[in-house]
Amino acid sequence: MRVTHAGDDAAAGAVFGALADPTRRRIVRLLAAQDSATASSIAADLPISRQAVAKHLAALRDAGLASAEPAGRETRYRLTPEPLSGAMLWMAGAGARWDRRLAALERRLAERAG
Repeated sequence: MRVTHAGDDAAAGAVFGALADPTRRRIVRLLAAQDSATASSIAADLPISRQAVAKHLAALRDAGLASAEPAGRETRYRLTPEPLSGAMLWMAGAGARWDRRLAALERRLAERAG
């Protein structure tokens, strides 16, 4: 059994918070489809301004889901998927805990009925 720590919960919470916004989820999909992209190139695919994209990219960077690298006069953004794995592990752990609780409840109900 994997023990979760407060840091795991905080990191997963940051990922879930960042991905709660549909525009950021779309940006993640755009970044996943290419090696790297600029805020301007991402904005060209979305119905929002470059400045709005930059704010969304900052939120993704804060959650660890994107990295920024200066390239001349531009900044290129890349997806960093590792935090997604941590969030998936957190979800799997939470699901396993609920499965155990529901199985125990089912056993108790069966004992009472039987």
